[in-house]
Amino acid sequence: MKFAAEIFGIGAFAFVALMGAAFAADNLFQQHMWVLFFTLVVFAVLLMRRTSFAPAAPIDQSAYMDDVIRYGAIATMLWGVVGFLVGVVVALQLAFPDLNLEPWFTFGRMRPLHTSAVIFAFGGNALIATSFYVVQRTSRARLFGGNLAWFVFWGYQLFIVMAATGYLLGITQSREYAEPEWYVDIWLTIVWVAYLLVFLGTILKRKEPHIYVANWFYLAFIVTIAMLHVVNNLAIPVSIVGVKSYSAFSGVQDALTQWWYGHNAVGFFLTAGFLGMMYYFVPKQAERPVYSYRLSIIHFWALIFLYIWAGPHHLHYTALPDWAQTLGMVFSVMLWMPSWGGMINGLMTLQGAWDKIRTDPIIRMMVAAIAFYGMATFEGPVMSIKAVNSLSHYTDWTIGHVHSGALGWNGLITFAALYYMVPKLWGRQRLYSLRLVSWHFWLAMLGIVVYAAVMWVSGIMQGLMWREYDEQGFLVYSFAETVQAMFPYYVARAAGGALFLAGALVMAYNLAMTILGHEREEEPIGGTAAKPALQPAE
Repeated sequence: MKFAAEIFGIGAFAFVALMGAAFAADNLFQQHMWVLFFTLVVFAVLLMRRTSFAPAAPIDQSAYMDDVIRYGAIATMLWGVVGFLVGVVVALQLAFPDLNLEPWFTFGRMRPLHTSAVIFAFGGNALIATSFYVVQRTSRARLFGGNLAWFVFWGYQLFIVMAATGYLLGITQSREYAEPEWYVDIWLTIVWVAYLLVFLGTILKRKEPHIYVANWFYLAFIVTIAMLHVVNNLAIPVSIVGVKSYSAFSGVQDALTQWWYGHNAVGFFLTAGFLGMMYYFVPKQAERPVYSYRLSIIHFWALIFLYIWAGPHHLHYTALPDWAQTLGMVFSVMLWMPSWGGMINGLMTLQGAWDKIRTDPIIRMMVAAIAFYGMATFEGPVMSIKAVNSLSHYTDWTIGHVHSGALGWNGLITFAALYYMVPKLWGRQRLYSLRLVSWHFWLAMLGIVVYAAVMWVSGIMQGLMWREYDEQGFLVYSFAETVQAMFPYYVARAAGGALFLAGALVMAYNLAMTILGHEREEEPIGGTAAKPALQPAE
């Protein structure tokens, strides 16, 4: 029987969830176990609908395992739209507090939902799908572990569902980027180890003697995130059937551990992993080799050795010892150069194909993504300098920085990778419409520019207002006045986010029509150059 073992495993897991709901130590755990139970029941029903008693057809081990990547591409697209939509909602909640709907849809619960939806649901699915795509084609080997890749995909979707519903219920550790509680963390650890086994196993069974550089970036991302996740989430649960846990660390050690994780989530999840995309998809779309393979290796090792020390720059002017703060600042500034080396490497890959920026909107999106990578990796080191940090940190400037990197770099390079992969995964000649890609590009770019610009201005104004004192040493502005001053910027930010969301909806429509096999009749972008008329010889 097809899927017999899987159905049995899910059934046993559902029974454990039912027991958790029955013997829960608190109401929140009970509610979350009911969510888990019904989610697993849906999984089991879907599997039973696809089950078969016919003998299983032999698997062609020479063929790439692309079905799981197809599902990953669709999941990336769907979670992206959800994450961006929630982002627009939370932006509007700050501008219009009446939109905070008790108890589940308040800003405090929606904000982590947005963060995890765009980073882990949208970005995570993109990384898993593209890494499976890239490692097979650069290794000339089928994914290792048989159906283990399917476990990674569906296990990761379960993690997303549990994290998201947990936030809305009020179940959180309140640790930046690592907010799910202990039992969800354990599940993610299991899934992530399986992911590492699939990826590393595929590399080890490769038929190519050389490990392509994109795989080094993907592998660094997988291994480092595993280490960060395990250490940062070391916690003691109050009860095995309760949501509450206490961190294994305390005080300044806890803060340092949290930001060691937090900034390296940026350094490895949002940088190294997506650089794996850049080093594969940009050369493929441009039909040019990587500009400098040696520079890509320098880029890799410099990031690996430097990023891991950058976390303390989040703890300037805190109880963290001054030498540790300075260490974080110095390594952050040092990161500027190798990051720009990678940016130059990505941009110069277009050498001999610069005309494609005019005629190929996917290339245009890739170039813009790399440019935003360069901009964000310049702004970050500058903001880590103590004197700048005293003005910028905990203000909207930080929000502007995060989003110019996340939307501009991570978002655009993911969109471009999806536009490249989807036609190939479904055997289509081309995308449904290249002109819709142009529409997506300009909507996204306008959204990012509006968002980042208003947050930079808002953040600098915040910082200046917060530290303005009169002759007697009293604060000039009350907190309420600073909040009131932010209103027009928050409205503009929501508008920028809405433009970015509109671009994503255009992408979803374009990819859906491509998957369905439609092709829109349209003129080539840039037109066709007129051939010069022949002149008679003189």
